[in-house]
Amino acid sequence: MARPLNINISIEVLTSENELTAPEKRAWDKAKEATNNAYAPYSNFLVGAALLLEDGTIHIGNNQENAAYPSGLCAERTALFGKSAVLPDMPIELIAVAARKAGTEAFLCGSPCGGCRQVMTEYENRQGKPIKILLQGKGTEIYRLASVSDLLPMQFSKMDLLG
Repeated sequence: MARPLNINISIEVLTSENELTAPEKRAWDKAKEATNNAYAPYSNFLVGAALLLEDGTIHIGNNQENAAYPSGLCAERTALFGKSAVLPDMPIELIAVAARKAGTEAFLCGSPCGGCRQVMTEYENRQGKPIKILLQGKGTEIYRLASVSDLLPMQFSKMDLLG
């Protein structure tokens, strides 16, 4: 007999940047700043990501498009892959993601694509502890999630491969 599978996630809605901790605010500002160097001549959708690492440093990334779709890469993955290349064993505390349209200053409500969610969960599982996420909400709201797993509760992991 079929039974429901209930999945619950919790999203903390902050009403302004003033509710961020000092380290969160640093990462949030860096994510927004990273949109300035995004290469998005086709979509004009500029995305920046900032990783707050355990040692307090911040590693950024931004989306990089290519005329030969899908050869580009999202901001979250450029940040994660770049960090892993230079600091493979440094745990990630938080990922902040910001997006805006080219020619505007207003940041848009949005969240990572499915591919980025899968990659972020791989990093969270690999380090064995949650990675918090900050996303732009509606207006001045910021969404804070306690774990990447909240974005992809039915994730595919190495346990699916290993059985």
